[in-house]
Amino acid sequence: MTAGGALSLSCPFCGEPVCAADSFCESCGTELATTDPETDPSPPGYVAQCPVCSVDPSASPGAINADGRCESCGRQVPSGRDHVELDLGWLAGVTDRGLRHSRNEDAMAFATAETEAGPVAVAVVCDGVSTSPRSDEASLAGTQAAVRMLLTSMRRGDDPTEASLAAVRQAHLALTSLGSSAQAPSATYISATISGDAVTVCWLGDSRAYWLATDSEARRLTADDSLAEELVARGDLTEADAMASPQAHVITRWLGADVADPQAHVVRFEPPGPGVVLICSDGLWNYRPDAEGLAKLALPTALTDPLSAALALLAFALGAGGMDNITVVLAPFPLAGSATVTGEDSAMTAAGFTSDVGQD
Repeated sequence: MTAGGALSLSCPFCGEPVCAADSFCESCGTELATTDPETDPSPPGYVAQCPVCSVDPSASPGAINADGRCESCGRQVPSGRDHVELDLGWLAGVTDRGLRHSRNEDAMAFATAETEAGPVAVAVVCDGVSTSPRSDEASLAGTQAAVRMLLTSMRRGDDPTEASLAAVRQAHLALTSLGSSAQAPSATYISATISGDAVTVCWLGDSRAYWLATDSEARRLTADDSLAEELVARGDLTEADAMASPQAHVITRWLGADVADPQAHVVRFEPPGPGVVLICSDGLWNYRPDAEGLAKLALPTALTDPLSAALALLAFALGAGGMDNITVVLAPFPLAGSATVTGEDSAMTAAGFTSDVGQD
């Protein structure tokens, strides 16, 4: 509550203050959906808006009619976050509530662009910290803010490392706007920026990135920010013992208003040949943490049909127990964008929106 007693709200995209009665954010133009919890099945934090009309900040978002379609372009807009499948051709992903949770606190966002240097893909996954308030809103706000910043940076030709750090800062600002240090919606974060010659990964927490290949080159690209990882690094426990311990999922870095200056990791990886970049939440890797095992599950399908491979990984995690929310994003390397996209970008915003801007 503010000092005057009015409910304090913020735009889920830019974080600027808005009023409960506002239909649009005056700062960025985003449509602000109003929901009735008794009649609207969407979970808290879900804002229905057109993926095509909202992906470009200079465009006006299309209104969503009673049938769930955009009145501007006619595309169907998903009504919730329990299970979302997305396919841009260059890359694809799926996010799912799992079998034990009442809602999906994961979110994913990804986009593709043709730049002067060649095709580029960017992807972000956030996993809401379930012990924090409004964790589903946190993951949604973080992915939306970061993917927009990454896409803008890649269009400008920015350095991927600097772009990745700028995007994670933008995600952090989006989360800080949701709460205070005492009541801080929080989330882990991971992004991947994939260009013609390299993959740049940025992260905090225990969501992971992997390089999947059919030979011995498969590897994990990230190190968890967790007590378990620290125990393994110090030699106090084996990886198997650490993952079986109560500290297995106690994270040591995250995004949220209770973090003054989040320190993100950034690595640049140059793939030795064809393969697939995987970013995922712990709902997947809990059941198969090794890169070689994940590669066997995903390949060779992921090289040509990343959505089918992502669904196969989801099915594996559900079959193994589905104890957590599960998010999987796969991007075959090298990118095939120069052969599949001409003109405008293809993009996806968080919580289950896909769009192919200018591809009709």
